[in-house]
Amino acid sequence: MKLLFVADPLETFKTYKDTTYAMMRAAQARGHEVHACEARELQWSRGGHVVARIRQIELVEPAPQGDAHGHAEWFRVRHDSGVRAPLPLMRFDAVVMRKDPPFDNEYFYATHLLEQAEREGAKVFNRPSALRNHPEKLSILEFPQFITPTLVSRDADALKAFHVEHHDVIFKPLDGMGGAGIFRVGPDGLNLGAIVETLNAFGRHTVMAQRYLPEIVHGDKRILLIGGVPVQHALARIPQGSEIRGNLAAGGKGVAQPLTGRDRQIAEHLGPVLAARGLLLVGLDVIGSCLTEINVTSPTGFQEIMKQTGFDVAGMFIGAVEAAVAPQASAPTRP
Repeated sequence: MKLLFVADPLETFKTYKDTTYAMMRAAQARGHEVHACEARELQWSRGGHVVARIRQIELVEPAPQGDAHGHAEWFRVRHDSGVRAPLPLMRFDAVVMRKDPPFDNEYFYATHLLEQAEREGAKVFNRPSALRNHPEKLSILEFPQFITPTLVSRDADALKAFHVEHHDVIFKPLDGMGGAGIFRVGPDGLNLGAIVETLNAFGRHTVMAQRYLPEIVHGDKRILLIGGVPVQHALARIPQGSEIRGNLAAGGKGVAQPLTGRDRQIAEHLGPVLAARGLLLVGLDVIGSCLTEINVTSPTGFQEIMKQTGFDVAGMFIGAVEAAVAPQASAPTRP
């Protein structure tokens, strides 16, 4: 197949941990062509198709950890369409949207261009309309049986009342990523007013409040769903020191763990539902027995699980892309 990855600049990849890099390696190992572009390079004009300046690349061995920032020379360009004319996305067997968050206006516009490419015949994963319809924090509201007591509101009084009811509460913005902007307010209510004002900007921004889950000390588990099937190990992101956030970006330690019975219950319930909507790759966040987020934009954790368990997560993903592009092929096997 000819696979196109819409991603951040290749030169910024930290290859020793980047999930998109792992996908590209697995694709190349299976004999597929690997192509890449950036979301900012997508364009459309009347009478034409959605096109982009696209580079066909070849991954080179070995891929060292790189410089102090983790950057490495890990690919060579075999062909660059920019020296001639941009290429239509419909020419590729599959387009994999891997632009990292934030889900800002430009990301939103990119999903519309990718949806137009779908109308022209491109097969895009995850489906652009599904990316828009599944905001990562709010999507859990569809599955209340799996979540902790939760409130979503702009109203400062309602947010404060939620704390009075539950005593120990996490407050977070709906557009945060990597654990940014998350606050815990304990039973003493210290700084409750200031935190609510900071997050909701005096009623201008919607905030999510959730009852604090003490099981976070054992990790915020990332459960990967590929083609609706859960990967057999979760990646528990364990907070370090006095930190309450397990996010790897916030200094959490990633530890691969077998799925628990509750993990499987959640994953097997959500998997088929989300896959049917065109979400080929999903990252569920689970603390203890509770679902806390549904990540669909650019779920990560492949390399950490692969290195610690030997399970080929990236290979499973590329197999799911193959099956989605050629429906007569076998579906991803359950681990």
